[in-house]
Amino acid sequence: MALACISKRLASNVIVNGILKTNGCQLTLVNSNYGWVRERPKPNGLYKRKVHYPEEYTVKPLDVTRLAGRDPETGYVVVKGLGGGLKYKYHWIDPKRVGPTDDSPPLVEKVILVQDVFERTAKIALIASGDKMKWIVATENMKPGDLIKTSCFIPKNPVMANEGDAYPLGALPLGTVVSNVERRPGEGGFYCYAAGTCAIIKRTIGKRVVIRLPSKAEVALPRENMATIGRVSNINHGKTPLGTPQANRELGIRPCSGLWQRKDGRFGRKIKPPKPAKIVSMEKEKEPETLSLTVHFDRRQPWDI
Repeated sequence: MALACISKRLASNVIVNGILKTNGCQLTLVNSNYGWVRERPKPNGLYKRKVHYPEEYTVKPLDVTRLAGRDPETGYVVVKGLGGGLKYKYHWIDPKRVGPTDDSPPLVEKVILVQDVFERTAKIALIASGDKMKWIVATENMKPGDLIKTSCFIPKNPVMANEGDAYPLGALPLGTVVSNVERRPGEGGFYCYAAGTCAIIKRTIGKRVVIRLPSKAEVALPRENMATIGRVSNINHGKTPLGTPQANRELGIRPCSGLWQRKDGRFGRKIKPPKPAKIVSMEKEKEPETLSLTVHFDRRQPWDI
C-alpha cells in the first residue's frame, strides 16, 4: 500500500495509526515497493497557468506564465492535452463584497467598465468608490454608470435590492435570484461563479438560509453569507459552439488523437483495434428444438413420507 509522507518543504510530521498529521503543508504519496514519490493531484488551473500576483491588490492586468500541463515546481508533465493558446493578461478579481455591518447607509459603488476577459467565462466589471477600485464578476444586466450597493447588516424586514447589489442571505426575501454566494462568512464568492449561473433562495431553517443551486441541489448556509443579487453575465456561453478546431487551440487545449491509432502503452493502457465487422448470412437460422419437462410437486409434509 502507498504510505502517506511529507514533501521536502515539510518540517515535521506525526503518523498515528497510519494517518499522517501535518501542519497544513503539502503532502505526497510514497510507494514503498518501488521507491518513487507521487504528488497528490492539484486543481487543473494550477497546471494550466501561473499568475504572478503582487503583494498588494491591484486592478492592473497581471503577467501569466503558461505551464502547458507541467508542474510549476518539478517541470514534469502532469496533465496531457494542455498547451499553446493565445497570450493574455490576468485580471485579479476581488471575491469579497464588504460593506457596513451596522444600520448605516450601504456602501455605494459605481460601475466604470464591463468587459469580456480571456481567463474566465463570465464578464467582469470595474467598480470604484472614492479612491478605491476593484474588479468583480458582472451580473447579467450590469452596464457602465450603474450604482450598486453593498451592506453586511441584516435588518428585521427583507431588503428590496436591485441587480448587482450585495447583501447577506438573511436580509433578502424568499425567491431572490443570487450569485457569487459565500460558503462561509467572509471567505468570498464560492457558489454560482461561472457564466450564466444563479441560485434561488428557497426557505429558512433556523438561522440558516436554504438556496437551490443550478444542479438542483439545496444547500443550507449561514444567514451572514454575502451574495450578489442577479444572474452571472454571459448567459449564452454554454449554448455557443466553438465552431472550429482552431478555437480549441486558442483556449490552450491540444487536439485529441481522433480515431484509433497504435499505442505502445507508454502513455497508459493499450487501446485495442476495433473488432472486425460481423457477417450476416442470408440463410435463416434454424429454430431450436423444443424440450418439454414435467415437474411433480409433492404436497405431503416431510414427516408424512
